[in-house]
Amino acid sequence: MLVSDGPPDYLTSVDFGTFYGWPYTYWGRYRDDRVKQDRPDLLQYTKIPNYALGGHVAPIGLVFSRGETLGAQFANGAFIALHGSWNRYPASGYEVVFVPFNERGFPTGAKPVQVVGGFLNAAGDAQGRPAGLAFDGNGALLEADDSGNRVWRVSRRRRRFRSRKSRPD
Repeated sequence: MLVSDGPPDYLTSVDFGTFYGWPYTYWGRYRDDRVKQDRPDLLQYTKIPNYALGGHVAPIGLVFSRGETLGAQFANGAFIALHGSWNRYPASGYEVVFVPFNERGFPTGAKPVQVVGGFLNAAGDAQGRPAGLAFDGNGALLEADDSGNRVWRVSRRRRRFRSRKSRPD
């Protein structure tokens, strides 16, 4: 209930004993004046998240990559189901994205890569909403669409080589 672009949903590391701001602040040091500030001493200790996903994208599913089963570009990072939100204009979310990590296990800072999209029609109405994520036994990404009542399977495209027989002249 602040604005369409904020506060951003985020991905962050979780450390024992760390204060993340709720309900007094968001995104580190931004005070939420809608809430009575009865613990101002905590504001100075609020951790700033590692990675912004965008306002009102509603991330509700997350799995970490499992090596190169979906290709080298998806070997190290997190797949996130962005459910989308009714209270943002224009609509955002409604997709599955991949956030690449560095060798230390933190987001690289690169923009998220869309892995599954197309859940909004031309009018901007939701035709599906990504929710849960999991991997199947072959390493394919499974995505539950709780509005479209479907499970989508994302796998690596395999090249198929055909042998060609030469034709007689």
